[in-house]
Amino acid sequence: MRLSDLKTGETGVIVKILGHGAFRKRMMEMGFVKGRPLKVLLHAPLRDPIKYLVMGYEVSLRISESHMIEVVKVEEGADTDVSMAVNGDIHSRTEESDEFLSDYTGKSRTINVALLGNPNSGKTSLFNIASGSREHVGNYSGVTVDAKSGHMEYNGYRFNIVDLPGTYSLSSYSPEELYVRKYLKDETPDVIVNVAVASNLERNLYLTTQLIDMDRSMVIALNMYDELRRSGAELDVDMLGQMIGVPMVPVVSKTGEGLKQLFDSVISVYEGRNKAVRHIHVNLGKDVERAIDGIKGILKSDAYIGRHFSPRYIAIKLLERDSEIEDSIMTTPNGNEILATRDRVLAKFEENTGEDICSQIANEKYGFIAGALAETMHEGEKRISDTTRILDAFITNKLFGFPLFFSVMFAIFWATFAIGKYPMEWIENGVSWLSSVVDTTMSEGPLKDLIVEGIIGGVGGVIVFLPNILILYFCISFMEDSGYMSRAAFIMDKIMHRIGLHGKSFIPLVMGFGCNVPAIMASRAIESRSSRIITILINPFMSCSARLPVYVLMAGTFFPAHEAVVFMGLYVLGIIVAVVTARLMRRFYFKKDETPFVMELPPYRVPTLKALVRHMWGKGEQYLRKMGGIILFASIIVWVLNYFPLHSQNNDTTNYDEGRIDVEHDSYLEMAGKAITPIMEPLGFHWRASVAALAGVPAKEIVVSTLGVLYSNDETVSEAKLGHRLTSVSPYTGNPDFTPAAALAFMVFILLYCPCMATVTAIVRECGSWKYGVFTVVYNTVMAWIVAFAVYRIALLF
Repeated sequence: MRLSDLKTGETGVIVKILGHGAFRKRMMEMGFVKGRPLKVLLHAPLRDPIKYLVMGYEVSLRISESHMIEVVKVEEGADTDVSMAVNGDIHSRTEESDEFLSDYTGKSRTINVALLGNPNSGKTSLFNIASGSREHVGNYSGVTVDAKSGHMEYNGYRFNIVDLPGTYSLSSYSPEELYVRKYLKDETPDVIVNVAVASNLERNLYLTTQLIDMDRSMVIALNMYDELRRSGAELDVDMLGQMIGVPMVPVVSKTGEGLKQLFDSVISVYEGRNKAVRHIHVNLGKDVERAIDGIKGILKSDAYIGRHFSPRYIAIKLLERDSEIEDSIMTTPNGNEILATRDRVLAKFEENTGEDICSQIANEKYGFIAGALAETMHEGEKRISDTTRILDAFITNKLFGFPLFFSVMFAIFWATFAIGKYPMEWIENGVSWLSSVVDTTMSEGPLKDLIVEGIIGGVGGVIVFLPNILILYFCISFMEDSGYMSRAAFIMDKIMHRIGLHGKSFIPLVMGFGCNVPAIMASRAIESRSSRIITILINPFMSCSARLPVYVLMAGTFFPAHEAVVFMGLYVLGIIVAVVTARLMRRFYFKKDETPFVMELPPYRVPTLKALVRHMWGKGEQYLRKMGGIILFASIIVWVLNYFPLHSQNNDTTNYDEGRIDVEHDSYLEMAGKAITPIMEPLGFHWRASVAALAGVPAKEIVVSTLGVLYSNDETVSEAKLGHRLTSVSPYTGNPDFTPAAALAFMVFILLYCPCMATVTAIVRECGSWKYGVFTVVYNTVMAWIVAFAVYRIALLF
C-alpha cells in the first residue's frame, strides 16, 4: 500500500521510495528510508497535506508526495520497540525489534517489473511464459492495447509483471506512447525490462536510448536470440551492456530459454549490485548538448519537476516540443519561464545550425547505436533466410494477393463447419442423453421443467458450438502469429483508403471476427482520430464469434449443402455494410484527414503449437465461463418468463390464435414477443424469433440459448435436436416457424443489429462520448431491419 493510504494514528514500515532523482534523494535524506517505521499524526483541515512522525520529528508531505512511498501497515498491538523507533529513541533497538522490522520489510521482497519494447518484440510471449498468463500474441502493432498484469515467484521474490503496449518511442504521437509514458510516470516500476529483438537491434535500441535519458533501472532482454544465432551473427552481449550501462540477457521467450538469467539480473539491478549498471549520457552533439544544458539548469531549480523523469529527458522532450510535457510544465509555478527559456534556446539552435533539432537528436541516437553495434556485433557469412522475401513476392502480389486472402478466409469458414461438425454432434448427442436421463429420473414439476427446458435446453443449445469457436480462433491466431495479418493490412491499404479509412483500420476489423470488444480497443493504434472513430463504429458489423452459434444452427439446418457459402456470404455482407457506413460517415460527418501509413511488416514466423493451443483454449475458456454465467442466468430468466403465468389446462384452445396476444393462454414471454411481432413480421419472424433477437441484446450467445428454451417445451415435437424443432410444423398455424427465407433474414438481422452491451460500452469508452453508443444502437438496428427485409423478400422469389 502507499503511505497516503494510511489513516490518522496508523503506523507503517517503509518498503521503498518511488519517484526519481532529486525527489527520491530528498525523501531519503529526510529519514524516509527502507525499513524505517513512521506514524500518521494528522491531516490538514482540507485533508492535504499530512503530518507524519518519523525518527522522532514531525514532517509534512502532500498526498501526491506520500503516494510515492510504499509501506506495509503495522497492525495494532505491535512491538513497543517499533513505537519507540518511530519516536526516534535509538536506544530502543533490540534484537527482537530488528527481527520484527525485518519481518515487515521482508514483505517488500516484491519487485514491480514493466515489460517495455517495440511492437513484435515478443513482450507478450515473455509475459505469458513468465506469469503463466494466456494473453494473446499478435504479430502486428496494437494487439496489447492496455497494460496486462501477472506475477511469478522466483528466488524468494514475487515479481509483479506488467505488459505494456508496444511502442517505438516515448513521444506523444500515438495513444500507445502516451499510455506507456503515463504508466512510467504514475506507477514508477522498480525495474524496466526492455524487450528488444536480438536480430534487429539497431532499430529496437532507439527506444532504449530514451529510457537511458529517463535514467531508470533497466535490464535489456535480447529476445528471439535463436534467430540471431541462426543468422550466423556474433554479439558480445557483455561488452554491449557495459558500453550502454545496462545489463543484457539473451532470451528466447517462446521456449523460456534465458528466463531465469533474466530475472536474476532483475534482482541484482533492484538490489543495486549489478556491475554492468552505470548511468551514461547518449551524446547528441555539441549543439544539442548546449541546448539541453540551457534548459536543465532551470529545471533542476525545481526539485519536484524531476520527481518522475530526469531533467535531461524533460529537457530533450521540451526541445522536441512534446505537447504533453509542455502541458505538465505549465502546471508548475515557473512554467512560463521554463517555456520561454526553451523558446530562446531553440531559436539560438536554429540560428546557429539551420537544422531541425528533432532530426538532429534522432540522427545522433542512431549514430550512437550504430557505433556501439560496430564494436560488439560481427555479421557471419550465413545470412538471414530469404523466406520472408520469397513469400512476400507471392502473398503481396497484385495478381495473387487478393485471391489468396479470400481463399484463406473461405478455407477457415469451411474448416469451422467440416471439421467442427463431428465433435459438435458428439456434444449434441451428449446433451440429448443428459436431457433424457433427467426427464426419466425426476418427478414431474417446475424443478424438472427448469432443469430440462431452461438449463439443459438453454445452455446445452449453445455449448454444442464450442468446437466451431475453437477452430475459428485457432485459424485466426495462426494468421496473426505467423505475420500474415500484417500483409493482409498491407494489400488492403489502398482499398481502405478509398472508403475513407486508414490501412491500419483493417487489422481491428479482422480482429472483430473474433470479438468486437478487443478489436475496438485495438483501434487505438490508428493515429487519425476520425479514422479511429469510424473504424470503431463500423466494427460491430464484423461478425464476431458470439454470432457463430446462430449461423451454425440456421445454416446447418436450412442450408446443409451450402454451409460454408452462407457463412462466407454473411461475413461479406457485414463487410459491405461496414464499407457503406464508412463512406457515409466520411462524406457527411467526419472531415477527411490524411495520416501516413507506417506499419511494420515483421518477418514470417512459424507459430508454436503451444502458443496457438494456449490462445485457442483461452477463448474456449471464456466461452465456457459465459455458459456458467450470463447464458445460464439468461436461460433461467427466459424459462421463467416462458413458463409463467400458469394457466388452467382446461382452457379451450379450439380458437386459439398464436399470432394474437391471449392472456388466457400466453406466457409473459410470448406476450412480449407478440407485442413486437408487428415490427418483425415483415422479416418473416415468428414471435419466438423476435424474442430470441431481443434476448440477444446483452450477449449474442443468448440468442441460441433462448431458442433452445422456447422450443424445448414444445410437446408436439419429439426430436430432441434444436434444428429439427425449428423445422417442425406448428399445430396452430400449419406451417413451420422458420423457413429458409426467414432463417436467412434472421441470420442477417443478428449479424447487423444492435451490438452486445460490452461492445456498446467499449465504443462509449474509446470514443469518449455516450452519443456514439446511442448512434450505434439506433443506426445498426435500423440498418439490420432494412437489409433483413430486402434479403427476406428476395429470398421468397427463389
